[in-house]
Amino acid sequence: MPNTCWLNCNVPSSLVLVYQTHTTLPPEPLLSTLLDLLTAVFANQSRAEWLDDLTRKATHPAFQLLLALDGQRVVGCKIGYEWQSGTFYSWLGGVDPAWRGRGIAAELMCRQHDACRLAGYVTIRTHTYNQWRSMLILNIRHGFDVVGTQPGKHGLTIMLEKPLRG
Repeated sequence: MPNTCWLNCNVPSSLVLVYQTHTTLPPEPLLSTLLDLLTAVFANQSRAEWLDDLTRKATHPAFQLLLALDGQRVVGCKIGYEWQSGTFYSWLGGVDPAWRGRGIAAELMCRQHDACRLAGYVTIRTHTYNQWRSMLILNIRHGFDVVGTQPGKHGLTIMLEKPLRG
């Protein structure tokens, strides 16, 4: 995937990370460090529960896993899959707390949206919770609109959508 981004993401040039895209779960040791990241960022699930969730999500159509890597260590991820024809669902994203504030989440979002646009998707959908304010703000700054709310597993789920323009 090219290093350029459809959105004007300003990732500092001094930050040397490698970005990878996977259509299946990544091989070891990346899978292990991805699980480390998810359990650090989202403490409400165990490592085994995350592995189970990821294994199930990897069976969805058009599964896509983007990783930001510092060597062989996953410091950020963005995961999604096809929601319905023409709509891609951005299921989960996270950045290691020690790496936040460096544009990694925005870069992962840019890369996900570029790939979805190239694959012919016209809409990106995501759900979040009020407790993840930084993610909510990032989504709104990058063109998402709130389209509704519904009761969710961890409180009120905020549903957002964004049209993907070519």
